[in-house]
Amino acid sequence: MNVAISTSQSRRGISRLKLTRGERRKLLVGLAFISPWLVGFFVFLLYPILYSLQLSFTYYTGFGVPLDIGWDNYRMMMNDDLFWKSLVNTIYYTGLSIPVGMIVAMLLALAMNQNVKEIALYRAAFYLPSLLPLFAVSFIFIALLDPRRGIVSRFLSWFGVPTIDWFGDPDVAKIALVILAQFGAGQMALIYLAGLKAIPLSLYDAAEMDGAGMWRKFTNVTIPLMTPVILYNVILGISAGLQVFTQAYIITDGGPANATTFYVFYLYNNAFRYSQFGYASAMAWILFLISFVLAILVFKFASKRVHYDLS
Repeated sequence: MNVAISTSQSRRGISRLKLTRGERRKLLVGLAFISPWLVGFFVFLLYPILYSLQLSFTYYTGFGVPLDIGWDNYRMMMNDDLFWKSLVNTIYYTGLSIPVGMIVAMLLALAMNQNVKEIALYRAAFYLPSLLPLFAVSFIFIALLDPRRGIVSRFLSWFGVPTIDWFGDPDVAKIALVILAQFGAGQMALIYLAGLKAIPLSLYDAAEMDGAGMWRKFTNVTIPLMTPVILYNVILGISAGLQVFTQAYIITDGGPANATTFYVFYLYNNAFRYSQFGYASAMAWILFLISFVLAILVFKFASKRVHYDLS
């Protein structure tokens, strides 16, 4: 009896999987509409990803046929001092730029959240620098921080600060690039502003009735309810930090003394300067694994610290 019932249920399940003529027609029409996206996904995203995985096990200069060398690229990476140097530089830059960027963006968001008449103008002024292309900002930054003729150096000299070789000193170059990254803090600040607008004013009123001052309201109301937005910006910051490239390419070319040779910059050099496409592909997959592990750690750390509701 049970066998007969299960057989009839499986037949009904199979019949439900069969599409009618009208359903097949709707499916084909739907696939036709999304076909440009499907072609773009398979041709320009999925295929390059899989092909780079294949190349990571080969020696390939961009010409001829890739030569299969197994795990040699990954073994070479472990003994490559510049690989480790670029990884340390990238982790240093990411670890410094994320907290600095979050503080700057939060301060901008709090300023943009003030109830003043000209607030729309101020919001536009804070956000506009983040719309500038990064390569253009890099050239502007070169002029601003020029140790001899730059505006910043002249301004600091009025206060007796000695001339700083921002891009020629290995101890300062990465810090200068972190400062440069704050030109784009307006984009993160806009996300923070949206989070601030979502916090009910009644919670601040209740905190004031309990005797909370401005700082207590910020730490006990604003920060806990902003944790989902903070988590989102941390993930974006990690992604941007691990892929930092343009600033080092335009301003310092990896110098001085490889102080700004970041991971993606070294990957680019291996691929397009040294014609080591197999080695560069292996580096790309190591970067993917590092990003994946960091994302897991961040979400695990934030699982009990991020508040998604007001309860």
